[in-house]
Amino acid sequence: MELPRRRFLLAAGAAAALPRLALADDYPARPVRFVVGFVAGGAPDVVARLIGQSLSERLGQPFVVENRPGAGTNIATETVVRAAPDGYTILLVGTPNMINASLYSDLKFDFIRDIAPVGSFGENPFVMVVNPEFPAKTVGEFIAYAKANPGKINVTSTGTGNLTYFSAEYFKMLTGVQMVQVPAHGEMEAQIDLQAGRVQAMFDPIVSCIGDIRSGKLRALGVTTAKRLDALPGVPAIAESVPGYNVAGWLGVGVPKDTPPSVVDKLNAAIAVALAEPAIKARLDALGFLPAGMPAADFRTFIADETDKWAKVIKFANLKPI
Repeated sequence: MELPRRRFLLAAGAAAALPRLALADDYPARPVRFVVGFVAGGAPDVVARLIGQSLSERLGQPFVVENRPGAGTNIATETVVRAAPDGYTILLVGTPNMINASLYSDLKFDFIRDIAPVGSFGENPFVMVVNPEFPAKTVGEFIAYAKANPGKINVTSTGTGNLTYFSAEYFKMLTGVQMVQVPAHGEMEAQIDLQAGRVQAMFDPIVSCIGDIRSGKLRALGVTTAKRLDALPGVPAIAESVPGYNVAGWLGVGVPKDTPPSVVDKLNAAIAVALAEPAIKARLDALGFLPAGMPAADFRTFIADETDKWAKVIKFANLKPI
């Protein structure tokens, strides 16, 4: 009787595997929930909806954006961590996920362990800007002035713990200059303080300040990406004066761990197609966003490297875990 029982168990195991095999072949067979940890209407949300619409058209099922802002994107992340690993709940992955691993002490998840990277959308570059009355006209002159006047430069941001804040801390770490952080309450307040001269500098997303740069209300000293950008062709990269400096707000997609690799591969391929579409590339360009896809394995390595980088910056800034 043992042999028939064993055959029965093998058959039951095979039957249990069928749904997963069907999932891999037919995915997606119903709408996909796309959880976004940012407010509706912001640049990350706009990018998510743009790519999500392309995924819907490419894969034949709606990718429904669900905004779950709060706690620095941790609410959205935990929502996806707790979801079934079947590809029907996906996460907009962003640079805050890579910062939060060191910034928060009581997370109910381990981002690198619990979220499987699918692929990147690309990066939202920043630019170092100063009030036009500030004497420095280059990054080198800014560093020289800061070292000659330690602690006399006020640098603003859109809030403590924001990437605009950490961009300045990273600059301080690599250059050894002393600047005083004066965080504002959001983009508008930071811009008003900077243009009024109450603060002297800011590391701001290009999309947020390119109009003021072109109108002369702000002076751009350097872009935060490793190379110069077409959007600001006359502005050097900070890395030309500060080797190794490279900051951008990255976006991509992640899924719960144990999601079938075939689903990850299918999503990654669809993202690559979306990023290559001329209409999407034009829209992203208008947002100041640089599309840059990568395989899931490379995205995993990138996330690990960025997490390590921001952990060092947080330690340098002596920020205590929240």
